[in-house]
This record gives sequence, C-alpha cells and structure tokens, in this order.
Amino acid sequence: MLNLQLGIRHAVGKQGPITLDLKSSAFDPKEKVWTRFPPEGSKYTPPHSSCDFRWKDYCPQVFRTLRKLFKVDAADYMLSLCGDQALRELSSPGKSGSFFYLTSNDQYMIKTMKKAEVKIFLKMLRAYYNHVRSFENTLVTKFFGLHCVKLAGANQKKVRFVIMGNLFCSDHFIHRRFDLKGSSLGRTTDKPQTEIDEYTILKDLDLNFIFRLQKHWYQEFQRQVDKDCDFLEQENIMDYSLLVGVHFRDKRVIMTEGSFDSDSSRGSSPHLSPHLSRGDTDPNRLSKIKLGSNMPTKAELTIRKSDCEPQLIGEPTGELYDVILYFGIIDILQDYDISKKLEHAYKSFQYDPTSISAVDPKLYSRRFKDFVYKAFQEDKVDI
Repeated sequence: MLNLQLGIRHAVGKQGPITLDLKSSAFDPKEKVWTRFPPEGSKYTPPHSSCDFRWKDYCPQVFRTLRKLFKVDAADYMLSLCGDQALRELSSPGKSGSFFYLTSNDQYMIKTMKKAEVKIFLKMLRAYYNHVRSFENTLVTKFFGLHCVKLAGANQKKVRFVIMGNLFCSDHFIHRRFDLKGSSLGRTTDKPQTEIDEYTILKDLDLNFIFRLQKHWYQEFQRQVDKDCDFLEQENIMDYSLLVGVHFRDKRVIMTEGSFDSDSSRGSSPHLSPHLSRGDTDPNRLSKIKLGSNMPTKAELTIRKSDCEPQLIGEPTGELYDVILYFGIIDILQDYDISKKLEHAYKSFQYDPTSISAVDPKLYSRRFKDFVYKAFQEDKVDI
C-alpha cells in the first residue's frame, strides 16, 4: 500500500500540459515511465520506510487526460488515494483472483490485474479514450490510472493495478446489488436465502424486479447501452456485466424473494464487496441525477414460475416500490481469447450454448442487450 501511495503521489504530482487531442504515440503500449524509489530517497523521490522498489506508469499522458475528461481534481485525487487514512482491502478476491482496495471516501477502487488484462487494456486504450470522450454518459467503467510496482532484490515480484471509479459511491445506502450478464447457467448466488444481505452480489436468476424508468431516461438508457455494447463488441470484449445497486426509499430492505422486513437493521458488515457504498449522508456529497447514478425510479416485484425452465425475467406482480438506482457496465477487460473459445466449445456439448457466459462478443452483446431491455423497461404510466 505504501509503495502504491508513494508512486501515485509522484505520478500525479508531475502534472504537465493537458490536451484532449492526444498524439498516437501517447497510446503506445511502450509508453511507460519507470521510477526507482530507494528507501533513502533520491533526487526525484522522497525517503520512505518501505523496501526498495520500482514504479511504472503506463501511458501517463492518456490517463492524465482521462482524469480531466472525468472532471477529477488532481489534488482531491491525490488526497483520496494518498491521504493519512489507509486504503481498505476488501475481504476476499473476486473470481478472477484480483484483490480490491477502496479509498476511505469510497470514491476510488484499486484492483490488481494480471499481465494479460493489462495487455488487453493497453490494446483497447485508444478506442476506450475515444469512446468516453464521445459519450459523456457512458456506462462503462471509468479508469483513472494504470500502474505497476516491482519489488527489488531476489523476489522481483510485479504487482499491476488499475484505479477506477467506485460505482456505488453514493449518498444512499445500497440495499440490493445485482451482477447481470443475460446468461442463465450458474447465474444464481450460492448463498441460502437466509444469508443474503446488503453485500451479497446477486445474479440474473436472483433478479426479482423489473425497473421502470421514466420515458426520457429509458430512451437515454437504451441509446447508451447500444453505444457501449457496440464499442465492447468492436474491441472483441465479452463477459462484462451490468452492475446494479438498488436503494429502497421507504427504508424497507428485501430479505427473501418477495418478502420485506421493515425493521431490518442497516448495520455495517465486515465483509465488504467490490463496488460498495457506506450510505453517507454528508450534504456536500449529495449528487445530481444522471444516467446510472442517483436515479429515482420504480421497481416492480416479479415472481418466477417454478414449474418450468428457469425464467431470466419473472412475471410482473403489479407491486411497485420507489427506489434509487446506481448502475454501470463492469469487467470490460475480458477478450474472447482461446481459453474462452475452448470453454464455450466444452460447455456447448453439455448445455444450451446460448445459456452459458462464454460466447463470442457479437452474440454476447446481443444477448446482454435483450436481457437488459427486459429488466429495464419504460414506465408507461409516466405523466
């Protein structure tokens, strides 16, 4: 953590001129800056209590410009990541084996990355930059920096990591969170109903709502999901998810499918999950409504028929709840490489090939949109 904070302080402190029209050389994967951090300090680095390490900044000019595009203040960014309050390590790595850290103000997440993920990201960085520059309301993950720490000595261990926005940095407590892909195979939580809480990541077959957006927002939502999926398809990306956080405005928290407990305590949990909120009510952090953030809408409870094939979307019941939604497209660094092709071929022999997660990017995009446009619908009674 100390190495990471020292490196970020050094990198962000070297602010140079920012232009939105970057030269192609800025996106070259070879465009990286190595800095050595000896414990005793150097001409460019401060003395520190950690071991000798080297710090790598990938495409620093691009990420500096991305931070400007995303309206990130350099001083706030440095303070959030490098302030006195330590970064919090989230309890368990995800399925990918990555570790996650969260800043004390919940604004930024740090995720460790595999070398292959870094390669994919650098390969698509120019397209990503052009996409987020063209679409201010994009739902894809906001990335702010890509770095590497290399320990000196016999170990020579490299830790690569990316800094990104926390989707659920919000003024509202997130009562339910869903990771939605549009596939059915294995897409349920492995927790029994009695153990599901605010921090459980629920999946497609656990979703028991249809979210009814006002006409203006639904049209904007459709437009943006179409654009984002086109971008990911062109970059040969699949296996991404729509992460959805639901805040119930009447303070009743869902406890089991279709039943509510109005007396549920909000209490904190020791095992926080990636992309989370702490339910702050700081008036200075009250945010405006925008696509994917702080969106008031209605959630209609659904019930699945148990006597047939698993339904991705249940039958609407007419029972409506006022909710505030947070959502975005995450896990966008998985390309359809040979291992995914083999996984698809193997699973296709055992299951319906359209139900599995590892399908080619074109089919994945189409299936993802089909599902999302059933889970999110226009509120026809909107006046």
